Amino acid sequence: MTDDTAPPGTGRPDTAGAPEGTRDKLVRTKQRWAEEGRLLTGAAGDPLRDRLPPGQRLVTDWPVLDLGIQPAVAEAAARLDIDGLVEAPLSLSWAELMALPQEERRNDIHCVTQWSRYDNDWRGLSVAALLARARPRAEARFVTMESHDGYTTNLPLADLDRPENLLATHWDGEPLSRQHGGPLRLVVPHLYFWKSPKWIRRITLIPEDRLGFWEVRGYHERGDPWQEERYS
Repeated sequence: MTDDTAPPGTGRPDTAGAPEGTRDKLVRTKQRWAEEGRLLTGAAGDPLRDRLPPGQRLVTDWPVLDLGIQPAVAEAAARLDIDGLVEAPLSLSWAELMALPQEERRNDIHCVTQWSRYDNDWRGLSVAALLARARPRAEARFVTMESHDGYTTNLPLADLDRPENLLATHWDGEPLSRQHGGPLRLVVPHLYFWKSPKWIRRITLIPEDRLGFWEVRGYHERGDPWQEERYS
């Protein structure tokens, strides 16, 4: 779940330090949370009124909760593809990405495991600007996203194509660390943070929703923190 819990990958992630069986055990635990509705309060919030969504607690550090899978993605191997239902598919190398205009954002982030962190300073690439370059076709309504470790998640296109969303390369003035998804991760601050995949490499526009890794294991297809959309 990105910074909630990183999933097992289908590529060749570096799993050093993860005891044998830890990954599968933690996946089963998180899946059981979904089955039991763990952490749900039954409350609803209003993002225009409430800065902290229901059931969340504020932290000042940035927790790293994963399954010991943190792929080492060299800049030479980092790239981003935007394909599927677009008029002008993009396949950009790291050098090509870094040649694009950089933008800055400050926002709060909310993890489905119940922590929130305020005032995160990011630098990176505007998602909306890249989507405009790719020119989505009229029938494109959803996206599926894939990371270098094989992780997948899904979003309505309308939730991805928002001005605050960023493909981040920096956090707090420093290059994004490997443990937090560097060199490139998505930041979609209005949804739970598992919808902001680390080590992202592909965004595919599709006509119908296609559930990702955690979504097929009981997590919500959208993930609005103010509506407590933790589970399906």
